[in-house]
Amino acid sequence: MAQDTLIAAGSFCDIVREHAQVQGGTPAFTFGDEVITFAELNAGSNRVARALAALGVTKGERVAFLGKNHPLYFEALLGAAKIGAVMTPVNWRLAPPEVAYILDNCQARVVFVGEGFADILTQVRTETPRVEQVIGIDAHDHEGSDYRIWRDGFPADPVPDDIGLDDDALQLYTSGTTGRPKGAVMTHGSILSSRDPAHEAEMRDWQQPVEGDVTLLAMPCFHISGTGTGIGTMVAGTNSIVLPEYDPTKALDLIENYNISKIFLVPAAIQILLNHPRVPEVDFSRLKFVTYGASPIPLELMKQAMDVLGCGFVQMYGMTETSGTIVALDPEDHVPEGSPRMRSVGKPLAGVEVKIIDDAGEEVPTGTVGEIATRSSKNMRGYWNNPEATAETIDAEGWLRTGDAGYLDEDGYLYIHDRVKDMIISGGENVYPAEVENALYSHPKVADVAVIGVPHEKWGEAVKACVVAKDGEELSEADVIAHAREHIAGYKCPKSVDFIEALPRNPSGKILRRELRAPYWEGKDRAVN
Repeated sequence: MAQDTLIAAGSFCDIVREHAQVQGGTPAFTFGDEVITFAELNAGSNRVARALAALGVTKGERVAFLGKNHPLYFEALLGAAKIGAVMTPVNWRLAPPEVAYILDNCQARVVFVGEGFADILTQVRTETPRVEQVIGIDAHDHEGSDYRIWRDGFPADPVPDDIGLDDDALQLYTSGTTGRPKGAVMTHGSILSSRDPAHEAEMRDWQQPVEGDVTLLAMPCFHISGTGTGIGTMVAGTNSIVLPEYDPTKALDLIENYNISKIFLVPAAIQILLNHPRVPEVDFSRLKFVTYGASPIPLELMKQAMDVLGCGFVQMYGMTETSGTIVALDPEDHVPEGSPRMRSVGKPLAGVEVKIIDDAGEEVPTGTVGEIATRSSKNMRGYWNNPEATAETIDAEGWLRTGDAGYLDEDGYLYIHDRVKDMIISGGENVYPAEVENALYSHPKVADVAVIGVPHEKWGEAVKACVVAKDGEELSEADVIAHAREHIAGYKCPKSVDFIEALPRNPSGKILRRELRAPYWEGKDRAVN
């Protein structure tokens, strides 16, 4: 696609329309034996737009999706966007009460559901009174409306719209320190920001769309990594091979059979892939770039990946609130023997400002550790219906506090040092201690609890609960973990439990998590793994 198409684009819908006209027969998404071309994607999303409008969905309303990765999710997202509605994918790994909270909070009246998740919606129906219509996407366990039949009941004529770069497009929920997830609202402009032609001369090689590129979409669409990848290939005019969920065996098959050139993986997924017995037999010669992020990668694993896969590697740093990547470590900075720069996450992308600030919000000198703040058109609009949290995160000048601690070197490379927040990253998933603690406190035998992240060879970090039992009560590790599983998603549950007499606290009563974490992180030069 010509870069000047982006100049005229008022939304990513405009770009897909352009692809449909210019290269309509090019595959946009491949899912098993099903191929959806750009012409079919555009026509199908027109039908979805008209079908949603017939249900009374209007500009600014949220629609939701609960299911594993599926190309029709992107068609539904595009159709919703054409009438100004906002797609809200829900983490399918969440427990029913968590799903209910998000559906109720985003106020969705229409929910798309994938195979295997209809029962969850049935369980939470009384807690989600706003939901009026559930539409199954290849969901044989759903007895209501079928997506394809529903969609095809409407014409594929072009849908007139007045959608612009400032309009909301996507709402992704991110867990918070209070234990309640917040809906980060991304606009068409924030999503398209990294492809702004104003920064064309500064775009890096791995960012450039290349005709014939094939991307493996393996990360979940309830994350910016998954949905961002799919929107990115739609904008680039290239093909995404969609995996319902990450599976190393299937990933290897697809790399061989579809000439995959680009993949985004979290470090834990890279490790799982490299440990697969079939790896020595696979031809990786067509693979151009592996982009990775969400958690740091051990140097030895990076060396192994570079040796086996033989492609360029790009480390990405960003967050949901920044519509994805804002800082990247380029392939040329990845050297097999290792270097100080490989401990960094790279330099800011074109159009992205990064600074390090102290508690008062003042910028600190080069090399000094502080909180990482960023400003760019990639920043979210704010948190859905939560002006207080938005104001705490984004200041009046547009600087967004990331909650991560780090420093910049004299060459502008960013190094992550620790976390200002207490977030745990396990296998690329964000886990907030407060959320886990809230679940554990409800156990009748728990008097006090603190949750920390400890090093884990496979997942980077694992969740550990430090529990004080009530006087005279017997409590086992299995009891604590089983109770957690009743209330929160499995990946958030403690993998181990320490029983202690009392939690360390400062004079104001705040838990001293660093003291709890210290024995487990001894010998490591940064408190993230």
